[in-house]
Amino acid sequence: MSATITKLTPSSLAALLSARICHDLISPIGALGTAIEVLDDDTNVEMHEDAMGLVRLSSRQAGAKLRFLRLAFGSGGSAPGVIGVEELKALTGDMYEGGKANIRWADCVEGLEKNTARLLLNLVMLAVQSVPRGGEIVISATESAGTVTMSLAATGPKSRLDTAVEKTLSGKAPEDGFDGRTIQPFYAGMIARELKGSVTALVDGETVNFSAHIPQPASA
Repeated sequence: MSATITKLTPSSLAALLSARICHDLISPIGALGTAIEVLDDDTNVEMHEDAMGLVRLSSRQAGAKLRFLRLAFGSGGSAPGVIGVEELKALTGDMYEGGKANIRWADCVEGLEKNTARLLLNLVMLAVQSVPRGGEIVISATESAGTVTMSLAATGPKSRLDTAVEKTLSGKAPEDGFDGRTIQPFYAGMIARELKGSVTALVDGETVNFSAHIPQPASA
């Protein structure tokens, strides 16, 4: 099976992940720039109040995305350890505040080892993308016999599991090559494999189910 796993050079992986992060941040950062242009225009004073509202909203969105992506794609701090599920809930809630999907947390352990938590946030991203017209995402993370099982059920009209997402999540390269969109599920699968675990995605009617089984180190 290992022979079927695509290998990327560290520089290629870094470049592609950077492209994905920039894609997620361009909207609030661009809106901030637009608002500042309005504030700098002394001939358009009546729009200054609306511009300040846009500054507040965009800066809040940019901050929420940075905090979420810092843990999802970065180290979230160099020290190993456990991330509390309440912190993951807060990061997710801020990231997708005002979005079309309603995110609900079901049975969960109190905390997850940092790399396992990183995988969960990546699966949240995939679950949200799978319900583009909105719906409900139910998240659970339980532990039994030293293995954490994470399940995300994304249900909504026109829910979908993109072929490229399914392929890259399993460690294969997309037909047209990697880009900022397809590198994220590949990275999620990479995390699971490095943790000696597994991750799968299946469609059941209007529900897309993501699940991961991750053995936990004794120190966790």
